[in-house]
Amino acid sequence: MVTIDDPGMAAALAALRELILAGEKYRQVASAYLRMDVGEAQAVSYLYSRGPMGQSELGALLGFNTSSITALVDRLERDHIAQRLPHPTDRRRTRVKLTDHGHAAVHSIRCWFARAFDHIDSTALPAVTAALATIAADLQEQTADLATQPPIEQVALLQ
Repeated sequence: MVTIDDPGMAAALAALRELILAGEKYRQVASAYLRMDVGEAQAVSYLYSRGPMGQSELGALLGFNTSSITALVDRLERDHIAQRLPHPTDRRRTRVKLTDHGHAAVHSIRCWFARAFDHIDSTALPAVTAALATIAADLQEQTADLATQPPIEQVALLQ
């Protein structure tokens, strides 16, 4: 197993950190372009990539409490970006779905997003896609694990 101190791993970690930072900056700029706040843009990304979902599920993905996700979805509905629909099996719940206007907003910035691959040979795209998917899945797993850990101050106090 490669260790964190291995030069190849250190370079990969630095590249991943830069990718995450670039993605965060892209979200800031794209959300400003779309006249959304960053939370709204992140919600739109989840709805675009994962499809309609329950409001509580969306809130959990964003780390929002019930009142915050309600207010966010209210704003997305007001701006015709998303809409609440009845849940197919539970009358007490709703699902949030992007509207045609919401899909158009995402499509309006897709060309800039796709340009991230301008310097990747098209024959390498399947390997790049597989690597990115693996990294994303592993990062999600590690994020879920990290979320269960006490904050660093508490860890330091316990030692």
